[in-house]
Amino acid sequence: MKMFVASRLGAMVAILIALTAVMFLLQHISPLDPVKAQLGAQASAEAVAQRREALGLNEPVLVQFWHYLTGAVTGDLGTSYRTRHPVASDLSDFFPATLELALYGIGAALVLAVVLAFGTTLKWPGAQALRAVLFTGASAPMFLLGIVGLVVFYQKLGWVPANGRIAIADPPTGPTGLLTVDGMLHGRLDVVTDALHHLILPALVIAIGPAVAIGRVLRSSLLGDIDSDYARTARAKGLSESRIVARHVLRNSVGGALSMTGLQVGLMFSGVLVVEQVFGWPGIGQYIAQSIPVADFPAIAGVTLMLGATYVFINTAVDLLQAAADPRIAVTGG
Repeated sequence: MKMFVASRLGAMVAILIALTAVMFLLQHISPLDPVKAQLGAQASAEAVAQRREALGLNEPVLVQFWHYLTGAVTGDLGTSYRTRHPVASDLSDFFPATLELALYGIGAALVLAVVLAFGTTLKWPGAQALRAVLFTGASAPMFLLGIVGLVVFYQKLGWVPANGRIAIADPPTGPTGLLTVDGMLHGRLDVVTDALHHLILPALVIAIGPAVAIGRVLRSSLLGDIDSDYARTARAKGLSESRIVARHVLRNSVGGALSMTGLQVGLMFSGVLVVEQVFGWPGIGQYIAQSIPVADFPAIAGVTLMLGATYVFINTAVDLLQAAADPRIAVTGG
């Protein structure tokens, strides 16, 4: 098990270094001069030369990459050309909104996936109707699903707000940046309920696709194990089908679903960026959408590195969870 954990952590570090190298290379070959982007096109040659020296752009490429890599490790992602603020500072302002939306989307996806898998496996009433709704929603592009949701649930029914994170003027600003958590920590139930009200529709929009993917894999595994020898033994002891699936079949079936969850959670962040545009959500989707038209490469690279690191961390955690659920994975190396 120790060797398995060490190998997965080593692979994670290698992937992160490779991702950082790619972003450095793209920035290095970019035709945009970072010094002129910071100082302006009218800056004097002397000012440009001094700034290049200060930024270390006259040093050998390998030395520049080492500074870039160590800076990324310590949280120094450069300075945004657009905002003139450190990219790390900008991300700390925008990322909590994205993280909160993603967490609730992940939670909703897992709940829907479990209900879909268990419901269709055990033939619960209404399970086929839920399956049809989820499969229909998953077949539509995420931005279209968001627009349809706004037309139906905001414009026609008035059940949810149209955009933004909160309608309250003075929400708490810390310590986590997650409004639902900070509202509870400050005893502001009005903030919690209003934040949840704003989260409902965008979280469901990003949850439907992952819920179907995870639910299908879990259902397939459950159906494959429900007639196994240990399941028949449990059935002979008089256990109900629900208890057999929950207590005996699920643990042996969860490996594939965990792998799919890791993949979908990573992909979900790209979906979140699209959904943020539809719902006017003030997260990193808005930040990068404003940075791309002005070629703000440090901001674009910072968002890419952060999302890439998040994806790698999540998949490494999923691998370790799979090994914990089924120790045979650690023995065979996955």
